Amino acid sequence: MTTTSFLSPNRIYQGDARKLLASVQPDSVALSFWSPPYCLGKSYEAHLGFADWSALLSETIQSHYPVIKPGGFLGINIADILAFEDAAMPRIQADNISAKKVKITRDEVLTAQQANPGFDKYQLAALLGCSEQTIDRRLKHNNVRGGKSAPQTRVKLTAGLIEQWAADAGFYLYDRRIWVKDPCWENSRWHSLSYRSVDEWEHVLIFWKPGITVVNRQRLEPGEWAEWGSRGVWHIPSVRSNNAHESQFPPELPRRMITLLTEPHDLVLDCFVGSGTTAAAAVSENRQFLGFDLNPESVKLFEQRITATLS
Repeated sequence: MTTTSFLSPNRIYQGDARKLLASVQPDSVALSFWSPPYCLGKSYEAHLGFADWSALLSETIQSHYPVIKPGGFLGINIADILAFEDAAMPRIQADNISAKKVKITRDEVLTAQQANPGFDKYQLAALLGCSEQTIDRRLKHNNVRGGKSAPQTRVKLTAGLIEQWAADAGFYLYDRRIWVKDPCWENSRWHSLSYRSVDEWEHVLIFWKPGITVVNRQRLEPGEWAEWGSRGVWHIPSVRSNNAHESQFPPELPRRMITLLTEPHDLVLDCFVGSGTTAAAAVSENRQFLGFDLNPESVKLFEQRITATLS
């Protein structure tokens, strides 16, 4: 491959990152910072099962090693847990006492069933003055509504998976930050109908390619090193509205990564551009950028955003 055939910086390219990374100049990227699909039901990731998602991330990470410069970094922002359908997993059964609107208990249904052995759930419901769904819930410890006929959802931790894929590619875990954001489900029904915690933080996993890393705290404004540069937990409010793109992180998140880990004019890469937040932050911080996205609409969206950023 000749020098002229490498992708030009300060542009967003439409296509699969795994293929486009092969056209990036080797040892040229100071920081690649991106947030992959989380598989939470967004339209752009609806086609991904766990095997597809694993292949996407592991192959993308593997393809990064030749293009990150020695001493440079790969940063990945991702939720701590992901959820995938798993037909082999037993159903989680919950007797959610605090959420019951109908006070009839399972014992009462069993007593009525024993006294009337020929009754079906409709007749039992008429006898007890409730719905047939209530009879089903009490007898089966499960809700027949709300997609309960679909396979059970299995929760997986992400950091260990990504660390292994990065290690397989030749990277070493350098650091991790915790981004504490606004609880995105704070006012939803899940906040009160489950023991599961509200989703209010994400990982920023930082991997290092062996080589000399320049440490220069002077890139940060006075006070920033003490406020967040040396701190493991970053409190940054999340985007108030995802009106431009289904998944956006706040500009302050990539700005911190860029100012902390790169020098002016360094090349910053985002291989899942989305709305272009990382690239826009790179421009604002006087860095070069390079971006990829599979969706042509994201490329158009970024072109509008970068025009506004430059003006």
